Amino acid sequence: MGTIEKLRHDALQVLRPPPSMPLAEWCEANIQIPQTASATPGRMRLWKFQEGIANAMTDPAVNEIVIQKSARVGFSQLLMGYIAHTVATNPCPILVTQPTQDDSRAFSVDTEALFEASPALRGLISDGADESGRSTMMRRLFGGGSLEFLSASSPRSFRRKLGKVVIADEIAAYEMTQEGSVLDLLRMRSQTYRDRTLVFGGTPIFKGDAVCALYEDSDQRVFEPKCVECDDYAQIEWKDLHFKKDELEKGVEWCCPNCGCLVPESRKAEMVSNGRWRATNPENKKRVGFKINSLVSPHYNARWSQIVAEFLACGKDPAALQAWTNLLLGDGFEQTGEGVDESALTLVSASLDQIPDSGLFLTGGCDVQSDRVELSTVAWDAEGRGTVLAHELVYGDPLENDVWVALADMIARRFPHPRGGTISYDKVLVDAGDGVRAAAIQGFCRGRAPQTFPSKGVGGWKQPAVTLGKAADKTVRLQLLGVDGLKDRVHRMATAGTLRFSDSLPPTYWEQLAGEEIRVRYSRASQSANGIRSLAGEVKDSTARLWHWLPSI
Repeated sequence: MGTIEKLRHDALQVLRPPPSMPLAEWCEANIQIPQTASATPGRMRLWKFQEGIANAMTDPAVNEIVIQKSARVGFSQLLMGYIAHTVATNPCPILVTQPTQDDSRAFSVDTEALFEASPALRGLISDGADESGRSTMMRRLFGGGSLEFLSASSPRSFRRKLGKVVIADEIAAYEMTQEGSVLDLLRMRSQTYRDRTLVFGGTPIFKGDAVCALYEDSDQRVFEPKCVECDDYAQIEWKDLHFKKDELEKGVEWCCPNCGCLVPESRKAEMVSNGRWRATNPENKKRVGFKINSLVSPHYNARWSQIVAEFLACGKDPAALQAWTNLLLGDGFEQTGEGVDESALTLVSASLDQIPDSGLFLTGGCDVQSDRVELSTVAWDAEGRGTVLAHELVYGDPLENDVWVALADMIARRFPHPRGGTISYDKVLVDAGDGVRAAAIQGFCRGRAPQTFPSKGVGGWKQPAVTLGKAADKTVRLQLLGVDGLKDRVHRMATAGTLRFSDSLPPTYWEQLAGEEIRVRYSRASQSANGIRSLAGEVKDSTARLWHWLPSI
């Protein structure tokens, strides 16, 4: 070939579009996993169930995908592979959303590391990709498109954004915003493109949450490994695992629902590699839905014996069982939506004059109403178990001084301890959520720190148990409490027996405790949570305040 012919050939090769291949095949040919992202860095290798999800992302007949998944299934790397493929072969505006700003920043760093570790991708989204210097960590510009990392907690950042490819990760953690559903806002950001692709996914939290609701309204694909005994296909479900809890070292087996044979875990990888995706609701054409859990993952920490051991370690702890259900089974946790059943509670002979022998300190939670103040007192032991000793009412107008004088006398009391000596209140929180009485409450708390502080409830399941608000002065610091999570914790402790109750509590206490149901509600696949009061929720309000001080054990 002469020089001119070679130049012409090379020039035409530059103009030739990249070869068309399925996303799964492209990822394995072009992506290198960096050392910071995996214990086994190197060339990307996809498991069989990942291949099906990946290829649906680039299927021109698919516009919207939802993935309900557990942990330990390689979902984050799959998303980064799809981003890399889009940047390299079909550049366009890409929007990637995570629940918080910190999550988005971390995902941005991980994505850049994957690009830099892969020779075929290196430099495509570098900081110098834009001649004007406008590329940043959260917004990368490249030839033909852009890559922007957004936070679902800041919906205003969606304004003036467009995305042909929109990715929303961990959508069960997205909360309803003042501007509406985050997922609806993202859909609107892509309406300009007829051939848009929306990828919504994440680990569920509660049954019926955002990711569960979208999956239910899809073609509901499930992954079915191929049984090595009967050559038929079936899901691997928790109910079909066979084990003896005292002999886990002997292994865990799966019972095939088709043939009844017990298959050892040593055949798991073989079954998964020959598995398939099957749509169980094919008549639904709205979106493609995938559901996957750790039971089919070849990941070392997704061994059946490991998953069983983690289940057994949960015991009867509802919080631990929820985490296990969410992260390993990829299912939403079942919420009863019922108030506390008094018959299911643990009653003990205890009171302010009969402190439990294991009680180390007392905490008080005050709920302030228009005509009274309610004080709940709980004794805590070294293991974090609590005993509600009393629920006392002081009637009167909180805007008048008499109520606060009486409350001051109550929290100054000392009580005999069965091991000798006396015990007093370690911490007391007073509800200051009502702006009308906030000044009176802060005046009461002023000078009583570090024992007594004002508090205010903040709604939202993603709120931390406590954060510090602005200080009114050097002695008064408002405590902001994530009441939805705290009330849920009180409810679970009560039903699990780790929060016990005095058998001498007044009848009105039980009416109020059972009167507030904890429910999670969703509007257009976005979460909002609240308490539904059938009587009064002051008991659970004041008891929830006590939980804040538990970490001080």
